[in-house]
Amino acid sequence: MNENTQAVKYTIDTISVFTVIGTLMDILPPVAALLTIVWTCINIYESSTFQKFLGRFKKVKDES
Repeated sequence: MNENTQAVKYTIDTISVFTVIGTLMDILPPVAALLTIVWTCINIYESSTFQKFLGRFKKVKDES
């Protein structure tokens, strides 16, 4: 991933956390909570730690 993609991912993750907090405080509607839960589950599933747990993580071989 390049730096811009990482920055966007971190920004969306931060917004996701604030959405969870806002929903728990009854500031945002339940639809926002559902979307946040889906986004967070996708991020957890795609993380290298979880993929290692599933045994699906493949290291990229350095061809140089």
